[in-house]
Amino acid sequence: MLIGPAASGKSSWAAEHFADNQIVSSDALRAVVGEGEHDLRASADAFTVLGQIVSSRVRRGLTTVVDTLGMDAEPRAGWRELARAAGMPCVAVLFDTSAAECRRRNIARDVSVPADVIGNQLRRWPAIRDAVIAEPWDDLLTPEPVVVVPSALVQRRPASSTASEPAPSPPAGVSVAGVIVGLHLSSFDWPGGRQAVAEHLRSIAAQAEAVGVDHIWMMDHLRQIPQIGAAWSDIPEPYVSLSWLAAVTERVRLGVLVSPAFRHQPAVLAKQIATLDVLSGGRAMCGLGVGWFAQEYSAVGLEFPTVDQRYAHLEDALQALPLLWGKGSPRFTGTTITIAEALCYPRPIQQHVPVIVGGSGERRTLRLVARYADGCNLFGEPDVVARKVAVLTRHCAEFGRDISAVDVSHLSTVLIGRDRDEVATKIERLRPKRMGAERFARDVNAGTVADHHERARRLIEAGARTLIVRLVDVADDGAVERVGDLIERLR
Repeated sequence: MLIGPAASGKSSWAAEHFADNQIVSSDALRAVVGEGEHDLRASADAFTVLGQIVSSRVRRGLTTVVDTLGMDAEPRAGWRELARAAGMPCVAVLFDTSAAECRRRNIARDVSVPADVIGNQLRRWPAIRDAVIAEPWDDLLTPEPVVVVPSALVQRRPASSTASEPAPSPPAGVSVAGVIVGLHLSSFDWPGGRQAVAEHLRSIAAQAEAVGVDHIWMMDHLRQIPQIGAAWSDIPEPYVSLSWLAAVTERVRLGVLVSPAFRHQPAVLAKQIATLDVLSGGRAMCGLGVGWFAQEYSAVGLEFPTVDQRYAHLEDALQALPLLWGKGSPRFTGTTITIAEALCYPRPIQQHVPVIVGGSGERRTLRLVARYADGCNLFGEPDVVARKVAVLTRHCAEFGRDISAVDVSHLSTVLIGRDRDEVATKIERLRPKRMGAERFARDVNAGTVADHHERARRLIEAGARTLIVRLVDVADDGAVERVGDLIERLR
C-alpha cells in the first residue's frame, strides 16, 4: 500500500521496483473506465474496479502494489483485513516527501493536480502520516529499494543480494559447521534424451563431489510424479542408477529418498542396498517410507495397500533390514512377513547402514523414526520443521533415545542464482508458459545464494542437520556450482 500526497513519488517508485502487472493504479484505471488518467469524474468507477482487481490478486496470493493516495483510514483498514484473510502480509510504504518538493513536482507535470487539492492533502498529511505509523501493518517501509522474493526466502535481517559479500554470523547457539548438504535427482528431461542420461548423471555427480555435496539421492517411482513432470517423462530405476554413480564417484554417499516399504520385500531390498554399499566402498544409505502415489500402482495393476497395511510393512522393514545386514541368520517374524533366515551376502561394508524414514506424520511416522531409524526427512518451512522436531524429541524420550542420535534432514526444490538478474532470467526461461513468474518463483524457492544461505540457517536453527536440494536447473551449466557457493557460505 503506497501512502502519500500527490506528487510524493509513489508511481515512480513502484515502476522502478515492481512489474507493471503487480501495480494497481487508480490513475491508470481512470483511463480504463473514463476519458483519461486525469478524468476525476471517473474516480468512483476507477476505485470500484481497483477493489475488484486487488481482491482477485490477493485471493490468488499475488504480490499487489496499491498505488493510490492511501490517505483515508477506512480503505487502509480494508486492505489490511483483505490481506490477512488471505494469509498475506500487508505492508505500508510511507512517502513523506516535503511539501515544497510535492508542489514543485506537481507544477512540472503535464497535467497538474489543482493547487487547492494538493494544498489540502499537504495540510492533512502530518496527521495522516502519524496515524499510518500507529496502524497495525505487518511492516512499515520508506521508499528505499526493495526486492520481491518468495516468502520462504524473506530475510530476517539485512543481507547482501550478491554471493560475493561475506555472510553474517550465525544466530547464537546455532552451529552451521557440521551441516550436511545433499542433492536430490528427480527430473531427467535433459538435453540429448535417453542417450545422454548416463553422461549427465556422471557429470552432475562429478560436479557435486567437486563442490562439496555430501549425498546424492534419487526417487523410487514407477512413473514420474505430477509435481515434477508428465507421467511419460523418463525416470530411471534408482538402484541401478545409483550403481552407475557408485562407479563414477569416490566420496558422496548414495541413497534412495525414499523406497515404499510395501513394494520391496526386505530380503530383496537388503540385497540391493548391500550390493550398492560394496560397489561404492561403503557409501550406501537406505531411505524408506509408506508410499503415497496410488495412481502409479493402479496404472500397472499393482496393489496399493491401505495406510495401516503400509505402515505395518514399514515397521517390519525397519526391524528386518538391520538383521539382514547383521551377523548370523536370525529368524524374523513381523506383522506382514516372516523371514526364516535373515541373512544377506555380500554383507555391507559399513558396520551400520543408515536408515532414513521419509515423512513427517506426528503420530505414526515420527514415532517409528524415534524407535527404529537413524534419521527422518521433512518438508516445510522452519516453523514446521521446529514443530516436527519437538514432536520427534518427545517420541525419542519415550524410547530412551536422545534426539541428537537422529539426523533430521530437509528436502526442498530450489532455483539458485548468483544475483537478482540471474534469478529473474532463469525464472523467465524455466517457468511453464501458463504459470506466472511469481507463482513459479514461489514454487521453486527462486533466490540468490545469499537468500538460500539465510533460509538454510533458519532451517538449521529449527533443528535440521542435513539440507537436501532438488535443483530445477540441475543440468544447466553452473547450477551445481551455485550449490557449492552455498556450501562455502555454510561452512
